[in-house]
Amino acid sequence: MEEESVILAKRLAKMIDEKKGEEVVIFDLRGLSPITDHFVIATGLSEVHVKAIADHIMVNESPQHAEGLAAATWVLLDFVDVIVHLLSKEARDFYGLERLWGDAPVIDY
Repeated sequence: MEEESVILAKRLAKMIDEKKGEEVVIFDLRGLSPITDHFVIATGLSEVHVKAIADHIMVNESPQHAEGLAAATWVLLDFVDVIVHLLSKEARDFYGLERLWGDAPVIDY
């Protein structure tokens, strides 16, 4: 049986897909990071798109904390065991979260 954090990460990734988020990836950080169990990373086509994806998620799930909603170039939604990063293409390229966490296993959803 899948852990609750894996189920939540997959559910959040599917919500991102529903709003046409791009390049959605789930990193399994269990054993690699004391911060969280999973990162869900996705790209929005514009700041408006990033915000729309974040709003869609927050209507369906309640994060413990949210940052970046005003600028919407990098929105972080913290669900404790899962952290969602919604980035513009430029921000995703610049910050390179995949380079930082590239050794982590990827979970299919």
